[in-house]
Amino acid sequence: MGRVYNFSAGPAVLPEEVLREAAAEMLDYQGSGQSVMEMSHRSKVFDKIIKDAEQDLRDLLNIPDNYKVLFLQGGAHLQFAMIPMNLMKNRVADYIVTGQWAKRAFKEAQKFGDAKCIASSEDKTFSYIPDCSDLPIDDNADYVYICENNTIYGTKFKTLPNTKGKDLVADVSSCFLSEPMDVSKYAIIYGGAQKNIGPAGVVIAIIREDLITEDVLPGTPTMLQFKTHADNDSLYNTPPCYGIYICGKVFKWLKKQGGLEVMKERNEKKAAILYDFLDQSKLFKGTVEKNSRSLMNVPFVTGDADLDAKFIKEATEAGFVNLKGHRSVGGMRASIYNAMPIEGVEKLVEFMKKFEAENA
Repeated sequence: MGRVYNFSAGPAVLPEEVLREAAAEMLDYQGSGQSVMEMSHRSKVFDKIIKDAEQDLRDLLNIPDNYKVLFLQGGAHLQFAMIPMNLMKNRVADYIVTGQWAKRAFKEAQKFGDAKCIASSEDKTFSYIPDCSDLPIDDNADYVYICENNTIYGTKFKTLPNTKGKDLVADVSSCFLSEPMDVSKYAIIYGGAQKNIGPAGVVIAIIREDLITEDVLPGTPTMLQFKTHADNDSLYNTPPCYGIYICGKVFKWLKKQGGLEVMKERNEKKAAILYDFLDQSKLFKGTVEKNSRSLMNVPFVTGDADLDAKFIKEATEAGFVNLKGHRSVGGMRASIYNAMPIEGVEKLVEFMKKFEAENA
């Protein structure tokens, strides 16, 4: 079979153009006589790859000069610990828990100090974003933490929380580069690349420079100090070279598409096709409150587990793969990241209409 429409939440679909370029360069990267997989991370060739990737990312997001860009490893899960280890000077932090990953980050932070949950949407299975305009923020809080887009539950902060002057830390793994964002509103933005940017194995962190200090929690390992990586331009140890190279290609692809304003328009158009269908369907229904809906992850159900399973099976056979919802919620989920073409969503909706007619 040819390429399928891949609705996986991560590792996820990549632009075909990027994959073709990488394939063409697999054995010989730009006349170096070697693959990027084989070259030294200290070589001039790789130095240019990582520096270009950083510059393109800075251009796309208009990253201010007083922010460092770090290419790290360990997934978002390692950041759950790294952030409190580097930032929890007063040993106090406030967490807004709007899904599985925010909950895990909150639990991890409790190991390092007094982490408090100051707002949550768990009462309704994380199907909405709580009102964060007037939160009980602790005077001593070192930061306020959010997961901006919730991959599993399909919700997204449309307005950033009022942190009352405290630093905002955001996990943006599944909405990274899907639309423009004002980096200066955050202390730290980080995300795993495997959802909307590149292959698994790279975490990109954008950190305001004044937060990168030697003043970390006692016992913080060298590898878990932001300063270690910032002082060494992400080359303290061997980085995930090939992953960074692919991310760099995706950044160039995004620039070529017209940047993040264009991506936002496209993503809104794609999401509207699916949400509009769900809103009028008699069989399928979305699980998220309208004003909290993500443009990237769209969960939906039929209300019958057997029918859900039948739909997933038939969709897979028809070339729409990885539509099974996360094991913690069941149902279906379509992740429609930047690299999912609009026709992928149109064809999915056509298939859903057909399935509905046959199973009404």
